[in-house]
Amino acid sequence: MMRALYARALSGRDFRRCHRSFSQLAHQRESPLQESSDNVPQMPSFDYTPPPYTGPSSAEILQKRKEYLSPSMCYFYKNPLNVVDGKMQYLFDENGRRYLDAFAGIATVCCGHCHPDVVEAIVNQTKRLQHSPVVYLNHAIADFAEALASKLPGDLKVVFFTNSGTEANELAMMMARLYTGNHDIISLRNAYHGNAAATMGTTAQSCWKFSTIQSGVHHALNPDPYRGAFGSDGEKYARDVQEIIDFGTSGHVAGFIGEAIQGVGGIVELAPGYLPSAYNSVRKAGGLCIADEVQAGFARTGSHFWGFESQGVVPDIVTMAKGIGNGIPIGAVVTTPEIAQVLTHRSYFNTFGGNPVCTAGGLAVLRVIEKEKLQQNAHIVGSYLKERLISLKEKYELIGDVRGRGLMLGVELVTDHELKTPAKAETLHIMDQMKEMGVLVGKGGFYGNTFRITPPLCFTKENADFLVDVMDYTMSKI
Repeated sequence: MMRALYARALSGRDFRRCHRSFSQLAHQRESPLQESSDNVPQMPSFDYTPPPYTGPSSAEILQKRKEYLSPSMCYFYKNPLNVVDGKMQYLFDENGRRYLDAFAGIATVCCGHCHPDVVEAIVNQTKRLQHSPVVYLNHAIADFAEALASKLPGDLKVVFFTNSGTEANELAMMMARLYTGNHDIISLRNAYHGNAAATMGTTAQSCWKFSTIQSGVHHALNPDPYRGAFGSDGEKYARDVQEIIDFGTSGHVAGFIGEAIQGVGGIVELAPGYLPSAYNSVRKAGGLCIADEVQAGFARTGSHFWGFESQGVVPDIVTMAKGIGNGIPIGAVVTTPEIAQVLTHRSYFNTFGGNPVCTAGGLAVLRVIEKEKLQQNAHIVGSYLKERLISLKEKYELIGDVRGRGLMLGVELVTDHELKTPAKAETLHIMDQMKEMGVLVGKGGFYGNTFRITPPLCFTKENADFLVDVMDYTMSKI
């Protein structure tokens, strides 16, 4: 009977009935694939059982979403996952089945799902005061701003709170234009900085852009060590920034915006030496340098707290979101006192920016990162995971590149190593099969052929082994 259950689970047919039958046999709500087997990787044990789910089914939710929500929404997997519970690095579906979350809600959940310290801070603040605009005094926003500024180098100590990464980047670009008196912004090809008016202009992947007016933005060559023309020579790519300034602008620019590791772009770590050279050219042209830390920030890269630190630069403006709140909708822009003054020339206001609940939660996130040494864990576990993924690359021709640092890693699949032909169908298939085996990863890159591995920073070596073993098992079946 158990073998029949395995077969059903692996084929993806009648999973719910299979799962319930197995749960009765094993007396635990786990994947059918995790019962003893020499060939199938075993999910690490975890001491938490979610309460029974009594809400609507996946089918009912999907129908309601189709009727009432935006038709632009997309879904991972052939059968979209109904997530109803989360604890640290694990998620649970409506049947109580456990999944190892190696995507963290798009590099957002840094401390772990429903971390007790973060939850306590949010609940306690909500009970006391749920909302207060900045026109009144409240200690939560000031305490968090002070703690956040202490994590940044140089004179970066004035914080503007927003509600998202898109909004943070919009504000940063506006400040650069106001401060310099110039309009032109330089971004990178393959970049993603948001989907509002100005940020869509700096985003440089056609699949994320609509045909709207996006003026004053120039996209420089992407310093991509895997697909780029100059390999890992960052200074050669940076020459294009200078040429854009010389031939595409008046010689004066408002600024440059870039991620040290492109997240949506497929976990592309910029070639070494790129940012120092690019920043130098931009500053000589009167521009400001904006570091987009929405995905790479908050200890995710392990080696540093911020992604830009790996390139040895200090930006003029830093934007952040996602990991800043462990899932709370909050973003921030941090800059110098001098640059911050530009927003005093008119009235700048954000109703929810610095909301006491969000900032209390954000402060708790910072404290958890420090208390639990999550940056150190990201470095140790991330390095171990990357080594295991590189070993997998040596085993399968399908893997073209393994890259990134800490717990921000990418695995790009190609059908031809010389031509680097994107393996789009294979990526979707493997991703779907990994989900059936209890592992959730993301995907990205212009061609949609790169696995994005950005788990909560509480990830363990045992989790890393399970992830790689599942990927190995799935690839072996192709």
